[in-house]
Amino acid sequence: MTDHPTPRPSPAEPDARARAREEALDWLIRLQCASEDDTRAFEHWLGAEPENAEAYVEAEAMWNGASLRQVAGQLQQRRKRSLAGRLRSHWKPLATAAVLLVGLFTFGNLPVRLQADHLTVVGERQRLELDHGAKVLLNTNSAFASDEREGRKVARLLQGEAYFQVSNASQPPLEVQAGPLRASVRDTDFAVRYLDGEAQVRVQRGDVDLQAASDQRIRLSAGDSISVGPKGFGQRQRPDMSKDLAWIEGRLVFENCPLSQVLAEVRRYYPGWIINRNAHLEQVAVTGNYRLDQPLETLRALAHITSAQLHEYPAVVILN
Repeated sequence: MTDHPTPRPSPAEPDARARAREEALDWLIRLQCASEDDTRAFEHWLGAEPENAEAYVEAEAMWNGASLRQVAGQLQQRRKRSLAGRLRSHWKPLATAAVLLVGLFTFGNLPVRLQADHLTVVGERQRLELDHGAKVLLNTNSAFASDEREGRKVARLLQGEAYFQVSNASQPPLEVQAGPLRASVRDTDFAVRYLDGEAQVRVQRGDVDLQAASDQRIRLSAGDSISVGPKGFGQRQRPDMSKDLAWIEGRLVFENCPLSQVLAEVRRYYPGWIINRNAHLEQVAVTGNYRLDQPLETLRALAHITSAQLHEYPAVVILN
């Protein structure tokens, strides 16, 4: 008798994945005005099949796309005026559009990736040393490149966050670019965050000369912080650097910070989706010191101190 190997479980079939995507889009629209019964039903659906959580993460990401929001909004209005059975005919075209938007979302930062010499994934940090001796610490989900142009040493933060240590004052200045920002530095330590078209500079040591896209110029000293957008500089600030730059030491530090802002920061380090279904939690003040390489433990601690319920699924965490 010939022995036959035990077949391995196969991954989700294409039909199952398509079904999960379609249902995930249904849930996205339904949850916009969800009752407690809706929330319980959604949580049951999320854990019912392994492909459901993955599909919902993709659908939530696509929800940030204006085209999908517009279509979904139109369908939601039709839902109010139509019978559910008649509306079902619109879901498949929406699911098809969603599949296309997944591709756009997944590869939307491809130009940035092609320009970068160094990349970090969500939750990763990376230490670099440039040819001229400057040290760089890249934070989570960042893209970075450096080169020399006409004798100028140029470092470009294409997205994300980086901490620069430039220690040799006798060297030519290092030029740092991040969107609308141009910085010229010698013998200084400072951080740059570049997200959503705006750059934020925080100086820990020394001085930094800044130039905005509007050709405005300003010099920052140790302890100063400023934002730089397409319209120029914001107001000079004097933040608590021990909190704002705690990520350099691998920590996230908050003091009387609204939970909505805390979650926005934790999302930068969690390789999945964090959903807050309780609007009352958003303004709850949080004070704490957490490890940034343990975002799930941070979420569990936040749920405990805010008396929230935490529901954990593969790549999805829900606060109620």
